[in-house]
Amino acid sequence: MPTEILMPALSPTMEEGTLAKWLVKEGDTVSSGDLLAEIETDKATMEFEAVDEGIVGKILVKQGSEGVKVNTPIAVLLEDGESADDIGDVGASTAVPEAASVEAPASEPTAAAAATSAPSAPKSSDGTRIFASPLARRIAAQKGLELGVIKGSGPHGRIVKADVEKAEAAPAQATAAMATAAPAAAPIGPSSDTIAKMYEGREYEEVKLDGMRKTIAARLTEAKQTVPHFYLRRDIKLDALLEFRSTLNGQLSERGVKLSVNDFIIKACALALQQVPDANAVWAGDKVLKLTPSDVAVAVAIEGGLFTPVLQDAHQKSLSALSAEMKDLAGRARDRKLAPHEYQGGSFAISNLGMFGIDNFDAVINPPHGAILAVGAGVKKPVVGADGELEVATVMSVTLSVDHRVIDGALGANLLKAIVDNLENPLAMLA
Repeated sequence: MPTEILMPALSPTMEEGTLAKWLVKEGDTVSSGDLLAEIETDKATMEFEAVDEGIVGKILVKQGSEGVKVNTPIAVLLEDGESADDIGDVGASTAVPEAASVEAPASEPTAAAAATSAPSAPKSSDGTRIFASPLARRIAAQKGLELGVIKGSGPHGRIVKADVEKAEAAPAQATAAMATAAPAAAPIGPSSDTIAKMYEGREYEEVKLDGMRKTIAARLTEAKQTVPHFYLRRDIKLDALLEFRSTLNGQLSERGVKLSVNDFIIKACALALQQVPDANAVWAGDKVLKLTPSDVAVAVAIEGGLFTPVLQDAHQKSLSALSAEMKDLAGRARDRKLAPHEYQGGSFAISNLGMFGIDNFDAVINPPHGAILAVGAGVKKPVVGADGELEVATVMSVTLSVDHRVIDGALGANLLKAIVDNLENPLAMLA
């Protein structure tokens, strides 16, 4: 029986993508692990591997097609002995037109047909999505196997034909009826047509939203609407840190290492999450997850958007190691070469606009993180010293945006105090 190849979910948050390029053509024989296509997500272009063997019988979605929904059939794979005549109408209702015509709005019958033909992927009892090939799902159903108990050996843990064939038959749990999709929420504010009419007669350029900008808009709107933010502000004296940094850079110059203030901020935040462990947490819908390691995300601006690559176990790494890893992640972020696991996760984020001359600002929390630190520029200001005398110091303003569902006011204040103490006493961070 012909097997549909579905548009893959290359990250947990991916809902649609662009089929950038086919690496096979109709009639080619493929094996598990062979590269089929290049898929462009909202964050990166990634290679899509075959999980079953067979012959590419029909390509349903032409390369360059945008807005291809996850689980939409994009090609049909034939088994030995099958021919193109066996395909029939497989995937016909979900085929996506060429890129030039993707922008045209679908009629209601077409949209309904697509929704019917591309059901959501199976999920385990706890709601976690199960990644399995169509052939593996069909064999599992025939053998009465529960996919949730089968360990996948395919790419990213996907369950393939061989995994199901090795598994022993067991009664499958009753599957709940698929819930009817809720209607899309009405857009907030005037429609795009209404806005455009306001500027009739004025010269402007219409900029099409790419996948990254759409995702940023959706996630930040959701964050501001659903996450109860509150804000804590502190000034940090940087003079000791700047002097210490200058000394270290002089000693590390022969190794080609040059530490930035941002490297110290990452280290200070990572250690603070260990010093105030209750704040090292994320919101998980009906529970709070307290993390053991300090996985710190850092916002990196790129053309058209931003990435938040995550430095895992940042509390255990030296300043030079953090500096090297951050440079590597930032460079690959700007080239859109990060893998999903490199920019997902973490419990805490840093957004530093100090290099742009911004004195202070409030950052929006990136769910499910519990907090984000907005970092401003270090500027010389008059301050009152410990002896009561007026002196000049380099002062950096920071704002901690906190999710009140995860972190209460006093806990957030303790976290911010720990960050300040670490930065004002940098030598202690190496102890």
